[in-house]
Amino acid sequence: MGEMGRVSVRQGSAGAWKGVFGSAGVFSARLLLWLGFGGFAAVTPATAEPVELVIGGVTYHVLRTPPEAVRIVWTDGGGGQLWTFPEAVRYLAERGETVDTAMNGGIFEPGGVPSGLLVQDGKVLRRVNRRDGEGNFFLKPNGVFLIGSAGATVVATEEYPPKGVKVRYAVQSGPLLLRRGKTHPSFNAGSSSRLHRNGVGVTPEGVVVFAMSDFHSPKFPNLHEFAAAFRELGCEDALFLDGDLSQMRWGEDLQRRSNPFGSIIAVVRKGGDDGENDRDGGPAPAAEGPTDR
Repeated sequence: MGEMGRVSVRQGSAGAWKGVFGSAGVFSARLLLWLGFGGFAAVTPATAEPVELVIGGVTYHVLRTPPEAVRIVWTDGGGGQLWTFPEAVRYLAERGETVDTAMNGGIFEPGGVPSGLLVQDGKVLRRVNRRDGEGNFFLKPNGVFLIGSAGATVVATEEYPPKGVKVRYAVQSGPLLLRRGKTHPSFNAGSSSRLHRNGVGVTPEGVVVFAMSDFHSPKFPNLHEFAAAFRELGCEDALFLDGDLSQMRWGEDLQRRSNPFGSIIAVVRKGGDDGENDRDGGPAPAAEGPTDR
């Protein structure tokens, strides 16, 4: 079994995993998929805090959640922009929803404007972007992560909108990491472009999987390895969201000011207490740069 075929589960803060795995250990990807990302899903809280996994030598924060718990927000409905995690948390709290975990959405332009499609509460706030250009967003095929009447999915931009689906939330970014199990054709397995990254995938069962590299990881993934990590996590479709500025937070850390983003993805529950305090990956230096493969 190669390097990407070994997955180390770190205990740390992920309390929901402690009673099942005991002390930290290394599991084969196949066994982990059966326990942690298949049968184990039935005994984990629907909106548990992220767990730390080491895949291919890269430390990731990984969260699985049902699609009905996912929200994608950009504005407060009255013309104001939701730049940071605390702003998004307050906005959703006013709607009676408690945020368990938040992560930035797709690549955006100066002024915090999404580079492509943004659908919030069924309203198209930014239209799909099919243009050509420079940078990761335009490394085609790029794609769309959406929550709709048929659940969650990741599709190529050219496939959007999916026929017969009423879209409630959607964000466009690029490049597409995986589509129907196949890695983006432009990715280079030997690329030396190793950067902090976050992304989202969907399993064949419709479970949403969020993953972000840890700022303190001994190494960062190239795009080929990032795509392979989502495959290890049981996803057949996955989308790159953003790079160096990406953050994921949960618990009391949601109240700390985050980097400003062009959209925010939140995992919510109806009412209740916030989760335990924990760290995120730390500060981030800069926005996504030129195309890296």
